Amino acid sequence: MTNPVSIPATTSSYHQLPIIDLSAADRGPQARALLHAQLHSAAHDVGFFQLVGHGVTPAETDALLDAMHAFFRLPETDRLALDNVHSPHFRGYTRTGDERTAGARDWRDQLDIGAERPARVPGPAEPAYWWLQGPNQWPAALPELRTAALTWIDRLSGVADRLLRELLTAIGAPADFYAPVFGAHAHPHLKLVRYPGSAGDGTDQGVGAHKDYGFLTLLLQDEVGGLQVQREDGRFHPVPPIPGAFVVNLGELLEVATDGYLVATNHRVVSPPGATERFSVPFFYNPRLDARVEPLPFPHAATAPGITDDPANPLFAEYGHNELKGKLRAHPLVARRHHAELLTPA
Repeated sequence: MTNPVSIPATTSSYHQLPIIDLSAADRGPQARALLHAQLHSAAHDVGFFQLVGHGVTPAETDALLDAMHAFFRLPETDRLALDNVHSPHFRGYTRTGDERTAGARDWRDQLDIGAERPARVPGPAEPAYWWLQGPNQWPAALPELRTAALTWIDRLSGVADRLLRELLTAIGAPADFYAPVFGAHAHPHLKLVRYPGSAGDGTDQGVGAHKDYGFLTLLLQDEVGGLQVQREDGRFHPVPPIPGAFVVNLGELLEVATDGYLVATNHRVVSPPGATERFSVPFFYNPRLDARVEPLPFPHAATAPGITDDPANPLFAEYGHNELKGKLRAHPLVARRHHAELLTPA
């Protein structure tokens, strides 16, 4: 997915996000300094950008997309055999309309995948977020999906690690400051998502407005479009697809770590019209579940405006509590079946 086309590095227009070429880090001090200036501006002012020059090849991308499209062509009975209501770890297939954002139905179906690890049932004195660790559910008829998805998680973890280091350097922070909360026990998350078109009831919520709660999200979107980002004018603006680019956004942990200097930005997906299908692959670069995200030491800290205060969305010191909170809200069927004791009474 390298992009040989010459693209302007940044733009102030709402018609396109800033475009960052990560390969500039390898082209000498001057190019790397420009990369850092662009990263600094994009992460501080917008919280979103398009990433090119990341080194992921078209062949690697095609392997994942081919397996994903094959999954959504499986008979519905095969997909429903992986229904995430079977998984106390929130892994597996979510049928169209079963996920919620801000309490409203999202019109998409998806397969949720994480690092392949044995189930961990939390003991009496352990945090409930350890339920989030566990095995994935895979379709027996499509063994290549497991290989493609787990390979993608490893590949994008490497890209995200490099990007995070360059971003921290760009704002004057130690590049490896957060390395201890990732490593072998990080908690990456991959979604294979299909938007089947309009719901037919007058609503257009593919997925409702939200912020991501990890560090970085790298999104592979197709040419249909539908992703929208809330910009400085308060309005949601479309993100035109760029072939070979990842749409990157910062999660709430980076906003908290920098006291609001880096921003996590609201975004949503509008359903494609009619019966048009849209496919996307968001990858969430998340730390260990038990990671406590310490404040980042950097020279601009004195000018940080503070984090967004949302009483309906409290943020916790340990990452796992934040993810579990989000999963319980987004997947009420799984929550009621496996984790009723964790739900707040209505």
